[in-house]
Amino acid sequence: MSAPFSGFNAGDIKSGFLVFLIALPLCLGIALASGFPPVAGISTAVIGGVIVSFLGSSRLTIKGPAAGLIVIALGAVQELGGGDPIVGYKRALAVGVVAAGIQILFALFRAASAGIAMSPAVVHGMLAAIGIIIVSKQAHIVMGVSPEGSEPLELLAEIPHSIANANPEILLLGVLSLLILFLHPLIRHRIARAIPAPVIVLALTVPIGLFFDLDHLHSYHLFSKDFSVGPEFLVELPGSIANAIAFPDFSVIFTGTSLKYIVMYALVGTIESTLSVLAVDTLDPEKRSSNLNRDLLGVGVGNLACAMIGGLPMISEIVRSKANIDAGAKSRWSNFFHGALLLVSVALIPGLLHMIPLAALAAMLVYTGVRLASPKEALHAKEIGLDQFALFIVTLVTTLATDLLIGVAVGLALKTVLHTFRGARLRDLVRTRVVEEREGGELRIKLHGAAAFTSLLRVRRALEKVDESVGTVILDLSDVVVVDHTFLLRVRATASEWPGTEMKILGINEMVTASSHPDASRRRLK
Repeated sequence: MSAPFSGFNAGDIKSGFLVFLIALPLCLGIALASGFPPVAGISTAVIGGVIVSFLGSSRLTIKGPAAGLIVIALGAVQELGGGDPIVGYKRALAVGVVAAGIQILFALFRAASAGIAMSPAVVHGMLAAIGIIIVSKQAHIVMGVSPEGSEPLELLAEIPHSIANANPEILLLGVLSLLILFLHPLIRHRIARAIPAPVIVLALTVPIGLFFDLDHLHSYHLFSKDFSVGPEFLVELPGSIANAIAFPDFSVIFTGTSLKYIVMYALVGTIESTLSVLAVDTLDPEKRSSNLNRDLLGVGVGNLACAMIGGLPMISEIVRSKANIDAGAKSRWSNFFHGALLLVSVALIPGLLHMIPLAALAAMLVYTGVRLASPKEALHAKEIGLDQFALFIVTLVTTLATDLLIGVAVGLALKTVLHTFRGARLRDLVRTRVVEEREGGELRIKLHGAAAFTSLLRVRRALEKVDESVGTVILDLSDVVVVDHTFLLRVRATASEWPGTEMKILGINEMVTASSHPDASRRRLK
């Protein structure tokens, strides 16, 4: 047995099987919502499980397609295709190849940790916008209606019209799926909760779809109206695995549109994947820390392989990773088995997968979008401080009005402006001085200027030197004018990974805070 896969146990088989059940419909749905063939999502999860499991550092993360990248992938297909979805798909693959190369360079130059400095409020604002966009597009598929609009706000405004003109049989499948997804978390019965909601959705909607004979084009009369159903409301898969392969088209790779999506793929994918790995490390029962650069290298290599054969971009996905841990996963084997089982399913039961109604997959994405755009995230940002609430709202609105790249850039620009109003100079934000002193078992780190997201990486590099010989870390912030939420959150998260080392933060109790939250931003009165 190779070293990367030491520690295999039966729990990994069980968790891998459970994640496979969850991932199968989600991979199909994410691919469809992204403008890719349904099998492209399966291809990505297979590569993420069977290949990237050997390369990454994070032991319990599940690698595969994610809802957070739907907006980027679909935008690339639509803008690069100029109305031709097949051309757009192949050109989007070329974008994925170049973006994967950039991720590999990020990893080789040890830049993966840059994602840690991203403001949580900005990230959650971006994800909330993605959630709203997903709901605006998938809600119409749940009802079996083709909308006229294309922009998120237009699509949201069209929902009442789609409800009035919904296809009853498709609507029944979609509403039933939504009810199962939203009510399943409320069930307290242990056995019922052990069955993943997506599995229950498929177990009910596939037989109903067969009863409605969706596999054959026909019309039916209901409520004094005629409605049509047919195979276009079911998942369409290629006849063989070989037919699922598609190759990238590099003909427009140097255009401004391609470059825009290359940057979005590389940056958003890296940030989401890095933050997911950090989150999974905190959930790991054994509290093992992952090498972020090595993990990003694995994701980059996986993305390169995916884009070369027609797959979606992948990240370390947080929802499936949490399900993996909850099911008892102990090692990388669980990710491997989840990918291997997906490969077997596509190879051996494509006919069964074809029976899955698109309305059921769309309902799963609507549920995911609602969770991403949950008001709880806005309320949580407000609890931390009005500054974080402003960052959340501005990023969300700007992303909906423009695109992800501009939304995130505006959010970070606003964060910088807020720090300057609090008294920080741009020079302090860009070039904070960090002084380290080691005396016996005590490591003292003192900052001069600002303890902000811009100085976080330098401090984290100093904190990475902490080992068993360090009993106390003193972080002295008495000579900084601003301490921001991102800095405090990430520093305390790093300290939580030390089993026998205590951290003391000096110089912040006398500062003015944005709220009563312990990680709220602070400023020093002159």
